[in-house]
Amino acid sequence: MPTQLELQIQTMPDSPGVYQYFDKDDNLLYVGKAKNLKKRVMSYFNKTSDSGRIRIMVRKIVRVKHIVVPTESEALILENNLIKSLKPRYNILLRDDKSYPWICIKKERFSRVFATRNVIKDGSEYFGPYTSFKTVQTLLGLIRELYPLRTCNYDLSESNIQSGKYKVCLEYHIGNCKGPCEGYERLEDYQDCVNDIRDILRGNFKQSLKSFRTKMQELAAEMKFEEAQEIKEKIEALENYQARSTVFNPRINNLDVFSIVSDESMAYVNYIQVAHGAIVRSHTMEIKKKLDEPDEDLLQIAAVELRERFELRSKEVLAPFAINLGENVKVTVPKVGDKKQILDLSNRNARFHRMDQLKQIKIVDPDRHTNRIMAQMKKDLRLPTEPRHIECFDNSNIQGTNPVAACVVFKDGKPSKKDYRHFNIKTVEGPDDFASMEEVVHRRYRRLLEEDQPLPQLIIIDGGKGQLSSALKSLDALGLRGKITILGIAKRLEEIYYPGDSVPLYLDKKSETLKIIQHLRNEAHRFGITHHRDRRSKSALQTSVESIPGIGEKTMVTLLKYFKSVKRLKEATEPDIAKVIGPAKAKKIAEFYQIKPN
Repeated sequence: MPTQLELQIQTMPDSPGVYQYFDKDDNLLYVGKAKNLKKRVMSYFNKTSDSGRIRIMVRKIVRVKHIVVPTESEALILENNLIKSLKPRYNILLRDDKSYPWICIKKERFSRVFATRNVIKDGSEYFGPYTSFKTVQTLLGLIRELYPLRTCNYDLSESNIQSGKYKVCLEYHIGNCKGPCEGYERLEDYQDCVNDIRDILRGNFKQSLKSFRTKMQELAAEMKFEEAQEIKEKIEALENYQARSTVFNPRINNLDVFSIVSDESMAYVNYIQVAHGAIVRSHTMEIKKKLDEPDEDLLQIAAVELRERFELRSKEVLAPFAINLGENVKVTVPKVGDKKQILDLSNRNARFHRMDQLKQIKIVDPDRHTNRIMAQMKKDLRLPTEPRHIECFDNSNIQGTNPVAACVVFKDGKPSKKDYRHFNIKTVEGPDDFASMEEVVHRRYRRLLEEDQPLPQLIIIDGGKGQLSSALKSLDALGLRGKITILGIAKRLEEIYYPGDSVPLYLDKKSETLKIIQHLRNEAHRFGITHHRDRRSKSALQTSVESIPGIGEKTMVTLLKYFKSVKRLKEATEPDIAKVIGPAKAKKIAEFYQIKPN
């Protein structure tokens, strides 16, 4: 029996996303990104040559959680956001004995902004950790391009500045600093720049962009076009970085997203928290149904619970339908645009979580899996009982020759191949699918009644209204109408027809009920085509062999049983044929087919 961790790994999707490892105390150990989640996570448990720290971490893993995103680049962004907000232990330790870099805003007059690997609790602000020092360098380069900050480590107290203790350096003369050390820049103006930098590091670019645009317009109005162009270049640099650092529209801020996927017994509610266009948290809650509660009620209960659990204070919530979360919370049901994309991503994560759980149940508790499938089929197809025994019929004929039919049997949603049956059409002349269907259905269930065999709960006819009506005639003749549910499935749009109902039923293309019906239909088609091919081959062999002078019916039957087809007989050597029917007759066949002596 696989462990819970093994089940989680086996049932992960082959999609881009982010994975998270947890220990037995549910502490977050590690956050990573992957182009293919399943392959990446499995690689941790297949490797034997990793560093000691990775082996130690792997031994501690008891649970894996994943978040699916559309692309690998978005997985990189999400990974960075989660590492910065959740600070998993091994993301810092697994880096060549060094911690990840941070960006520090020093607590001092005329605050410095710099990169560091050492976090000192002195009241300064630290942003990170960042997974790559290149990211830190890019950010700091952008900040220095936008704002002229000091790089010296002088103590710029008011008394030191007034006493003239320091002199401006080269950074002042080349325009990278405004000279606060000699009092050339006011503290309030400097700290306004620091506040803008703080917003940028948090992912909020709105205020900085607004300030730069206002300044650019003022400079343009004053005819200072060169200076206005410099500001414009800063705006472009900021917008370019913003586009690369967000998953969705950066104007989407402080938003909670809820979606729900459910079946007969369980519901799965996914929650995503979005700040400044980036996902900062994702969680999926499982709810066991008791009274067949509607999704609207379950989502509302789960949303209230999750908002309390995570202390969420967002004023706007996205949901697939309206729910009541109080007067101070706006619930939006997006139909198009960026918000709809976020809601779709939440729904996708809920569906993947449900699929993972169902795969695990199928491995650990197959009876529970079967019971759930049967209950779902009963509901979807509006059946009086669960379809534990299903039979599906399909006709096969090519250009009207060798008409045959196939009947395949599924029990508990799985093929029961020992119960498959094929039929040679006996009473119908020419290619008449309707009459052929009527014949085989009548023959099948007349025999089951005569032998007192159990009847199916559901019959599926591969075809539209015509084939369904023909099959229904046979059930009427046998007195089985109303005792067995019968329906037809048309191939073009996967329409499901019921007797007497002119409007077809359309099932969700991803529903398990439709997948089982399609499996039945495909099996019936495959089984029927195989039998039809065999009949055509045997017919061709029989016609060919009978035309050979000196070869009678008994010899024909022997060849038929041994070689199966004319093609194989023609490819055989004379000694091979002689082993079956003797050298004299083998010589006649070899001469007829012009087989070269071996």
